Amino acid sequence: MIDRVLRDALFLLESERSHDTALQLLAVAGATEAGRAALRTMYGPRTQRPVSLMGLTFPNAVGLAAGYDKGARAWAGLATLGFGHVEIGTVTPKPQPGNPRPRVFRLTEQACLINRLGFPSEGADVVHRRLGPARPYGTVLGVNIGKNKDTPLEEAASDYTALVHAFADVADYLTVNVSSPNTPGLRKLQTGAALTALLTAVVAARDACTERLGRRVPVTVKLAPDLDDADLDDALQAVADAAIDGVIATNTTLDRDRVHGPLAQETGGLSGAALTAKATDVCRRIRARAGDALPLIGVGGIMTPDDAQARLDAGADLVQLYTGVVFGGPGLVRQTVERLAR
Repeated sequence: MIDRVLRDALFLLESERSHDTALQLLAVAGATEAGRAALRTMYGPRTQRPVSLMGLTFPNAVGLAAGYDKGARAWAGLATLGFGHVEIGTVTPKPQPGNPRPRVFRLTEQACLINRLGFPSEGADVVHRRLGPARPYGTVLGVNIGKNKDTPLEEAASDYTALVHAFADVADYLTVNVSSPNTPGLRKLQTGAALTALLTAVVAARDACTERLGRRVPVTVKLAPDLDDADLDDALQAVADAAIDGVIATNTTLDRDRVHGPLAQETGGLSGAALTAKATDVCRRIRARAGDALPLIGVGGIMTPDDAQARLDAGADLVQLYTGVVFGGPGLVRQTVERLAR
């Protein structure tokens, strides 16, 4: 009931302002021990099952996808909602504003969002300063990294490796984002020789950090749902060649086949219920091609606990939520954690 009332109130606001308001509330609540305890009492799961993956122990199989808290403003509050891991970002090396507003559109009746945010980021230095405190309730913290818009594709590796060095000391894992549709040309980096070269450079930077810090940070790569079989095979070959630790599937889609109405043709990436089947299929295709050993995190269109279970059944080891929480409220986290713990 509380979730529904809060959601309805937030939905009276324009989409991006609604999201910013929710983040501000979570940031305030997560800033004190009393606030975190209150959120944990309201939303924390009563049962959960830990998952060991990539050398990390996740308190449960349900995480928060990147994009929800790009600047790590509310990650401590978000961690108390029952997530086993929280992935912040996408973070870019230098601050950048992203695309002009309006850039987030809510398709309420279809339980979907379209965004063309374009990596708005306060920059690595600001975000890093916010990630110092200990993890509430043992939550695993991921940092999703991307290149600045004005960095040429042929120089993209320098942005990604700089971010590896910037965040290796505070992140439990890092995610290479080459699949957002909202940075011009970015998706050209997710297949073939370009992806192999980029991931090889990222792993080399990570290995240098391992020597410096005495701790190995796993690296994942996030792929788009729109790859055909040949491009998906190329991407997975690059993952294997570079010895990347895991894959996150998927990002938002450019496909509009399952949505309609005046907002449906807004440019940007589509998330939510219209992505469910497509993202599940990509997980199934990745698992069939890569075998059981590759760690796989499923995200995209997980709107119910049953959707999450279906993603595990399709081969994912962990799942992430985003748009499902926007429409279903934070109570969805507890419901999903408890469903997957059965």
